[in-house]
Amino acid sequence: MTTTESRPTGRKPAQLVDMSWDPITRIIGNLGIYTKIDFANREVAECHSTSSLFRGYSVFMKGKDPRDAGFITSRICGICGDNHTTCSNYAQQMAYGIKPPPMAEYITNLGEAAEYMFDHTIFQDNLVFVDFCEAMVKATNPGLLARAERTDAPRGEIHGFRTIADIMKAFNPFEGEVYKEALRVSRVTREMFCLMEGRHVHPSTLYPGGVGTMPQPSVFTDYLSRLMHVIDFIKKAVAMNDDVFDFFYEALPGYEEVGRRRILLGCWGAWQDPAVVDYRYASMNEWGKAMHVTPGVIVDGQLVTNNLIDINLNMRIMLGSSFYDDWVNEQPFVTHDPLGNPVDMRHPWNQTTVPVPQKREFDGNYSWVMSPRWYHKETDKHLALDTGGGPLARLWSTALSGLVDTRYVKAANGKVRIQLPKGESLPETTLEWSIPKWSNTLERDRARPYFVAYAAAMALQFLEESMELLRAGETKVFQDFEVPDEAIGCGFHEAVRGVLSHHLVIKDKKIANYHPYPPTPWNASPRDIYGTPGPYEDAVQGQPIFEENGPDDFKGVDIMRTVRSFDPCLPCGVHMYMGKGKTLDVVHSPTYGASHG
Repeated sequence: MTTTESRPTGRKPAQLVDMSWDPITRIIGNLGIYTKIDFANREVAECHSTSSLFRGYSVFMKGKDPRDAGFITSRICGICGDNHTTCSNYAQQMAYGIKPPPMAEYITNLGEAAEYMFDHTIFQDNLVFVDFCEAMVKATNPGLLARAERTDAPRGEIHGFRTIADIMKAFNPFEGEVYKEALRVSRVTREMFCLMEGRHVHPSTLYPGGVGTMPQPSVFTDYLSRLMHVIDFIKKAVAMNDDVFDFFYEALPGYEEVGRRRILLGCWGAWQDPAVVDYRYASMNEWGKAMHVTPGVIVDGQLVTNNLIDINLNMRIMLGSSFYDDWVNEQPFVTHDPLGNPVDMRHPWNQTTVPVPQKREFDGNYSWVMSPRWYHKETDKHLALDTGGGPLARLWSTALSGLVDTRYVKAANGKVRIQLPKGESLPETTLEWSIPKWSNTLERDRARPYFVAYAAAMALQFLEESMELLRAGETKVFQDFEVPDEAIGCGFHEAVRGVLSHHLVIKDKKIANYHPYPPTPWNASPRDIYGTPGPYEDAVQGQPIFEENGPDDFKGVDIMRTVRSFDPCLPCGVHMYMGKGKTLDVVHSPTYGASHG
């Protein structure tokens, strides 16, 4: 990709080197990141994100009994399968015209809260922070580590570490104090999950219409005792993350540009309010706004909508640079929604998956991931929304809407305030997350421990409300239903790493069409027909390189920090195939993030 535009003042002649990370292992599918890095100007000139694995759930769901959808779709992911089951049940409940009893909703909410705490903790502390630990910083930025050793940790009275380097050392893999403690915490939070949903990660007790978990006092007290055991760890995690990320901004001026992209965030909402939700499409705007994480689409820092009906209708699945044939000439499954609004042919309700295996060509088709986009009517643009890794979009959307006002979590004036009770060693603590200046790598990572605290606080409320129902004798956990001959449904939820929607069409009591859209297709999407790169590509392309190593021993840590900040279901290391890099001959100056926001 070249241009004849004049080079910005002070730029050196480009020294482009081809470098790739493929596969980034153990994610939903296979993710590869292919880049051209300009070592003369220390930045990424070009990036392509590719997936080489075809899953095909939308193909083999057709003809199945819709009641099996939750059990089948949980197998999409070995990391967040319960999020799929929950979302599938939401879609089915709309299609069947039923509402589970309040106790069932609270049990589901408690299970999902434990999942957020489990998954975010193990990802942040055992995977993301490996990129910020002493061993990694020593190998990539020894000058930065030397400064960290001289820098006091501002929040040391909370987490107990004297310097920034001490925190980094505590995250060294398999040896660091916090690294090992995080593994213990993830075991406890997984036990909390299993108390509510039966089995991790494919729930055995979640069904359309309710749950199979028996609401006994011991179930809730066992959950609570485990929650209180990890509450101080959560407080310390927030403090440690704030200290390290603030240090990066201070010690490496310009680091805010790493992974920065235009603020285009999507959140589909989480944790239903049993007092409001009825799963009717006609009232989806009302019960969507009553969710304990508020849905929203954020464009350039402004809340465009928090109406789930708008969010649903403006979803567009584009082929982009993916290995599929188009379906626009097929017959639509759904021409209008239940309110009479027209449904686009590119909406998931109407999608037909037609896989066409082919050779990967970066100037043509290069991924099995399609390009989900959100149509913004005001600008007539198809926006490549990202999830901010999940927590950033959830906190940002909730803060802008200012609708969440619960016992322990309150959103107002661009902030989310989280109150955690006294733990085993630390006092009652109020945490406050404020909307940041940037949607970038460090802010995606910073939001994650804050959302763990958010989930812990909401779990306390769900426990209290469950116990109140129990004392009142309201222990019903299932609502009977019949599968209709024809129906449509949609479910909206937040998977751990961001937006999740399931779109269901029933004909003759069987699934006629079914499309789940998890966060990874949004974040990992390739360039679309307008040439707009997907969020991974956009965030990496044009970002500066702060790593001190040259092409011969380049680790790519700044790039990996950016990709991992989106939490691409990445519970493992990276294989980097490059040798000493392949130097490219360049005639013109490349386009250095001309459209980079």
